[in-house]
Amino acid sequence: MIASEELMRMIVHVLEQHKGEDITVLDLRELTYVTDFFVICSGRSEVHVDALAEELEFELKKNGIFAWGVEGKRGGRWILLDYGSVVVHIFTPEGRMFFDLERIWNQAKRVEI
Repeated sequence: MIASEELMRMIVHVLEQHKGEDITVLDLRELTYVTDFFVICSGRSEVHVDALAEELEFELKKNGIFAWGVEGKRGGRWILLDYGSVVVHIFTPEGRMFFDLERIWNQAKRVEI
């Protein structure tokens, strides 16, 4: 089993490699027991959002890491990938502004990446 911090860093690396934009990591360990980190990222378009999610799933599967659940692949504005201790949110710019997770979880510590 991979440590949540190591998984978070792997996820950030994959998103950076595939031109994910404005990547933010929120440390939720002191706020909830549901997950340790949110990784929030933007894609330039619905196609880019989908491609980021596909590449992330592909790269992690190569390392034996599978998502517990994936939501939003048909909507395009927001795809959520649940890896248990790390939940990944990939948005279009408009979707990210609308849902504004950084504001909702403003008590979370931001992780330098």
